[in-house]
Amino acid sequence: MRITDIRTHVLLDPGYDVGATSSAQDTIVVEIETDEGLTGIGETDLNAWIARACIDAPGTHTMDRGLRPLLIGRDPADVEAIWQELYVGTCMTGRRGALMHAIGAIDIALWDLRGKAEGVPCWQLWGEARGQTLTPYASLQPEVSSFEAYVESMVAWATRARDLGFTAAKLEATFSGPYAHKGLSGPDDWVVDVAREVRAAAGPEMTLMVDAQYAFDTVERALAVAERIAQYDIFFLETPLWTDDLDGYARLAAASPVAIAAGEWLSSRHEFAQLIERSAVDVVQPDIGRVGGFTEARRVCDMAGEAGLRVVPHAWKTGISVAAAAHLATVTPHMPFFEFLPAELCESRLRRELTVDELVFDRGRLGIPKRPGLGIELNPDAVREFAEAAARVA
Repeated sequence: MRITDIRTHVLLDPGYDVGATSSAQDTIVVEIETDEGLTGIGETDLNAWIARACIDAPGTHTMDRGLRPLLIGRDPADVEAIWQELYVGTCMTGRRGALMHAIGAIDIALWDLRGKAEGVPCWQLWGEARGQTLTPYASLQPEVSSFEAYVESMVAWATRARDLGFTAAKLEATFSGPYAHKGLSGPDDWVVDVAREVRAAAGPEMTLMVDAQYAFDTVERALAVAERIAQYDIFFLETPLWTDDLDGYARLAAASPVAIAAGEWLSSRHEFAQLIERSAVDVVQPDIGRVGGFTEARRVCDMAGEAGLRVVPHAWKTGISVAAAAHLATVTPHMPFFEFLPAELCESRLRRELTVDELVFDRGRLGIPKRPGLGIELNPDAVREFAEAAARVA
């Protein structure tokens, strides 16, 4: 089998809001086609237009080659070898950041392709299932512009998630810093208020996490919030500090009564090695596309396991990324939860309409994937509509 083409689809939710802090409004979908009629599908969490440029750009010398020409004509079966060639062949432009994220989409598509070729789900290519069901958590971020409406909506969503059967939920509680969703800006007390109100409504049994989204500019601020939300039995506090503040993360993780989680922006196992070696986090959060695909995400999971850390991957995108996270969770024993955007609680039409998958949510659990590859199909009507929306913007 040989790769004959790489197709990239830049997709945009027609109802996107530039004031929202949500990358679930657009995506890049990569399809790798072969001479035997099989197609692999992947995506990554990156500005979709930049991702397409990374994949389609030609190379001009041996250490800055184009991703597309590196793939055309290749046998897609040896995914790890292809990953290494893409990594080395684009090293002057890549190694980290956007180009690594683009390699991630390609790598996911290659594993999907290999699973389809062998007639097995992706996870079965890597090892044994750790069980027959998985535990997703509902990731909640209301699309409102006042704090009162935010709390009301968050409580309603968390209650709805509990009633749907979710046993865990993450609260996006960001009222300062670069993410300041929908223009909401306020004191750190608001984070505590959200945790308190949702805990009171959801009850004591539900696992709750809080995502601060880089809100705090000092360790002292982050620690003060961690100490105050600890009484509400918070499973982890996600990305409280700027991603490059490794010293701050190490200090915070050593002192915080709440576990500290980070890693969603990192690309390659080399960036995660810095977090892990410095004991800067308790929970490691690779985004499968951004980190470099399944090939690199599995390495990060192995590193975390050896260090005695838990893994809870980031998956704020479409059904492609959700399916990818389910496959990784199936073979990762130290992954207690993975991020899940239930259609009933998601604003993005891309999440609701782009894919048809096999994941059936039942009483707080998902069955492990069983179809070949990722087990998902693209909705061609949705692809067409969302591509047209993207074309009107560019």
